[in-house]
Amino acid sequence: MNGLKDRLRQVSSKENVLVKELRHSFTQAALTEDGYCAIEGVRLLEEALRSGLRVKAVFFSQSARERANRLLPQISTHADTLLLPDAVFRSAVATETPQGVAALVKLKTFAFADLLGNNPLLLGAAGVQDPGNLGTIIRSAEAMGASGVLTMEGTVHAINPKVIRASAGSLFRLPVVKMDSAEAVRNLRDQGARILATSSHKGIPLDEADLTEACCIFVGSEGAGISKELIAEADEVIAIPHSERVESLNAGVAASIILYEAARQRRTAARIQDE
Repeated sequence: MNGLKDRLRQVSSKENVLVKELRHSFTQAALTEDGYCAIEGVRLLEEALRSGLRVKAVFFSQSARERANRLLPQISTHADTLLLPDAVFRSAVATETPQGVAALVKLKTFAFADLLGNNPLLLGAAGVQDPGNLGTIIRSAEAMGASGVLTMEGTVHAINPKVIRASAGSLFRLPVVKMDSAEAVRNLRDQGARILATSSHKGIPLDEADLTEACCIFVGSEGAGISKELIAEADEVIAIPHSERVESLNAGVAASIILYEAARQRRTAARIQDE
């Protein structure tokens, strides 16, 4: 136990270099100069470690010392482990009621080619501005076996702290690639993938659409939906049937429903093929 405690370096200044990097990454939703991203919370740290991410530094607040004793054996000795006064910790993190655990981790980087493979199922976020929605989309995409997520212009950055929290660790594993919509369309066409757009009101009912072939399903902004330009590029527009009393579904909810239907259709098709 003493060996574990000895690993905790006590830092009391808000101006410590690593503390400043943590604060900057959180407040700016940006990577550090050497490419690390700030995360917060016990579960996210455990997910990062389970996902094999490189860890630069882990920060514990004084009041979370017991958590430090439990987590330290899981953390590489190559990572800095710092113990901060509660006030210093709170000054550097994003939440108002922190758990007392934060870290700087290096996310895996992916290219468009990493989204491909055998019969890919992709989700395109085209102007999804709410970080909770994007995080939910990424989490649902991993859960439903999607190949990855494309984020287009107007979409919140995937390393926004709220996106990371809402993804519940899926961002650490699932390929997420940022590109403009015109480039995405070109690349998808080159790969022979169908382009499907979603609409709140018009389109083929979801349960009648064929989602078994290679495709990318685009979900638009919470207010305006998908741009007319992207709609024009779509091979098909699909809609989730719902009560007319509800104007539209939350973007994260809509994407999750569509991804579930795609996974269901693909399981059924695979079962029929095996018979």
